[in-house]
Amino acid sequence: MRSRVVTCALLAVALAFGVLVLGTGDYPLTPAEVLRTLSGGGDAGAHFVVWELRLPRVLTALAAGAALALSGALFQALVRNPLGSPDVLGFTSGAAMGALVSIVVLGGSSTVLAGGAVAGAVLSGAVVLLASRRGPFVLAGVATAAVLTGVNGYLLTRAQLMDAARAVLWLTGSLDGRDWSDVRTALGALVLLAPVAVVGYGRALRLLELGDDSAAALGVRVPRTRYVLLSVAVLLAAAAAAACGPVSFVALAAPQLARRLTRTPGPNLVPSAAMGAALLVAADWLSQRAVPGHALPVGVLTGLLGGGYLVWLLASHRRVAAR
Repeated sequence: MRSRVVTCALLAVALAFGVLVLGTGDYPLTPAEVLRTLSGGGDAGAHFVVWELRLPRVLTALAAGAALALSGALFQALVRNPLGSPDVLGFTSGAAMGALVSIVVLGGSSTVLAGGAVAGAVLSGAVVLLASRRGPFVLAGVATAAVLTGVNGYLLTRAQLMDAARAVLWLTGSLDGRDWSDVRTALGALVLLAPVAVVGYGRALRLLELGDDSAAALGVRVPRTRYVLLSVAVLLAAAAAAACGPVSFVALAAPQLARRLTRTPGPNLVPSAAMGAALLVAADWLSQRAVPGHALPVGVLTGLLGGGYLVWLLASHRRVAAR
């Protein structure tokens, strides 16, 4: 019951911040005006601003945040490590490499960039899975991320000035200029893949947290379940990166914050997704208001807040270990 209440509260917070974002910008609207416009009222100017310019941005933030958080929850449950997330394990760097190749080498459109990001994340996932056969999964992911960071830096040095500026903006993680194709990318992946993790393999994932031997004794096909869920996690992170760039730390922080609120053991997949949606849309609202007269890319704000959270997490684990 507590988990359901927390999930509903987080969804309400996400929707509330979504309404605030819809009213934020050079054409300000009050929450009442936003709701009236969404329900079919309002003048022509408000209708254009809300439905054509800002609603794709908000829906992309909600869907990408949920996808990132769900991906992070799956990784943390599968590797049994609170640092398990697409950021740390190299999948975000793989998506960045694919996007950079699309921009620098192919000079592609936004559609080509999205496809390159997905392909890069899938390729990095395959590399990490192969490398993890001879060592810890997290260590393989960190090593892959380090290599890909070097490759991405080299690609930036080979880019033309305009391509480099476009690539840097994407690498920062931004919701500016999102359109309905970005909504379809993030929301489509979430609709297709979330039921696989939550409904199809939710029970198996909870049993895996008991250990592979215990899960196998209870009827779980451990290798198959692990590979399916890892694939789902990689594709969710890839779709989110394709929609809004490699927004950092949402996948790392959202599952842990959701678990602290629900006080429920297990992966907490649905509360984590709700927390991710609320975090990203709230960060988008704050990024537009943090510096007067200048909107920050949302990835800058999540990076600053996430870095502080990571330092606090490491310090708290050190205090627990010292006891």
